[in-house]
Amino acid sequence: MTFATLCSLAIRSAAAAIMAFQMTSAHCEDATVTIDNFTFEPARLTVKAGSTVTWKNRDDIPHAIVSAGKFKSKALDTDDSYSFTFTTAGDYTYFCSLHPHMTGTITVE
Repeated sequence: MTFATLCSLAIRSAAAAIMAFQMTSAHCEDATVTIDNFTFEPARLTVKAGSTVTWKNRDDIPHAIVSAGKFKSKALDTDDSYSFTFTTAGDYTYFCSLHPHMTGTITVE
């Protein structure tokens, strides 16, 4: 093979690898829910299956995230965070087990 042919094959292989990576990462999107002033922001969030959602406590008191039978965090102090990866489509309602009036929903497509 000539040098030009080898370079062409290398460029095509690299391009194929980049496209495969982009297609894989396009299926997932990481998101953050901020906890502040006794609210989840955003309170409703839509993500794709495979995405990881991270809750970050910016409040000055502890909070804990619970979705019955799905996931449960420990009590999160100020600046603590909790992450969960959603692998199955559906609606996931959650609340703060320390302050049950605080609620949110993650919709997974």
